[in-house]
Amino acid sequence: MKKVMATLLAVAMAGTASTASAEGFTGDTKLACEAILCLSTGSRPSECSPPIRKYFSITARRMSDTIKARKNFLNLCPAASQDDSMRSLVDSIANGAGRCDAATLNASQRVWRRDDGSRTVVRNSLPSHCGSYGGHGYIDPENATVARYVGDPERGGFWADPADYDAALARYNSQLRDGNGWNGNGEGGVRWRADGGR
Repeated sequence: MKKVMATLLAVAMAGTASTASAEGFTGDTKLACEAILCLSTGSRPSECSPPIRKYFSITARRMSDTIKARKNFLNLCPAASQDDSMRSLVDSIANGAGRCDAATLNASQRVWRRDDGSRTVVRNSLPSHCGSYGGHGYIDPENATVARYVGDPERGGFWADPADYDAALARYNSQLRDGNGWNGNGEGGVRWRADGGR
């Protein structure tokens, strides 16, 4: 994260030195640079709302076209093409941001259980685009951007957002200990809700 900030600041300073305006970047160029910073961490201040809103407002009919359009938006930031690391960061963000949170992974990783087909499980395998996004060297490791898996797929496992992981794991283990979870015959399963079951 510090590397990203330093790179973006260097480009911003060079940009302001070469223009008559001391204001720096404006418009979509500014939003693109801010989006790169904001999507590089899971801890986003309120100042991230406009660039995040702009980034996620970019949609197309097909996911591949949405990813391409979002990448083109991020590439408006001069720092996006400064070196190979920044280019790979932009690629990782475009492919992962908005697709690696708990709600999306719980939906996209849900499959019918093969043996009887009567219930679904949520796979615990992280898609490669999420691994690239969360594992990029410029992504803030202390404020994760990718959901983490809780439990066992056959025992009601699920994805939880990084900020909720510890509480979700404790609740999952508590439900298993209390006998409210998987009962060994393929029925039941831990049901976890973001509202804590209230």
